[in-house]
Amino acid sequence: MTTSRGTVLLIEDEEAIADLVRMYFEQEGYRLVHAADGERGLEAVRDRDPRVVLLDLGLPGIDGIEVCRRIRASSDVPVIMLTARDGEVDKVVGLEIGADDYVTKPFSPRELVARVRAVLRRSEEPARVPSTLEVAGFEIDSGRREVRLPSGEVVRPTAREFDLLWYLAENQGLVLSRPQILEAVWGYDYFGETRTVDVHIRQLRRKLDGLPIETAWGVGYRMGDG
Repeated sequence: MTTSRGTVLLIEDEEAIADLVRMYFEQEGYRLVHAADGERGLEAVRDRDPRVVLLDLGLPGIDGIEVCRRIRASSDVPVIMLTARDGEVDKVVGLEIGADDYVTKPFSPRELVARVRAVLRRSEEPARVPSTLEVAGFEIDSGRREVRLPSGEVVRPTAREFDLLWYLAENQGLVLSRPQILEAVWGYDYFGETRTVDVHIRQLRRKLDGLPIETAWGVGYRMGDG
């Protein structure tokens, strides 16, 4: 069996889920490394050099949020959170500290494979030619991946937040649907889960107060003129 696609690290305490995920990923040519708790997961990030991490939030001992925080302190490996929790708080916190995406349990293993492929495509694309866009006094710098506020303060969004911001700014004035945004920024088709977009928009609005990201009710979002 080929493993040329590289290593996927699954940090998950439920063996049944781990076995199912392993079967699907190995069928697709990935090597799946399983860690049953946060400590072993962090060791595997250091020792196995995975291409992507699938991280359960409800881990025993060190929970998934703390594991994600520690991963981000030393690595930019893509992280997809797995959660059975209905509340938005953990998802928002996870995305804010640098997770790239989340999938809510129960999930389709095929969808999870597609999400991983999409995250890898986006993370391994050639770097964007450095340039800047200005919207309502906010200077968005693609080289530094940071935003200078009208006050002069500099804000550095997470990687996914910046990609979303850039896409909206490049298409200023156009109404963009949630499925369009998912395809352009996350790289996958509409799976019936568009709340990821809404969570990231909420974070951008909080971090960049005054930036004219407008809601097109029932459709999606547009970058206004300010």
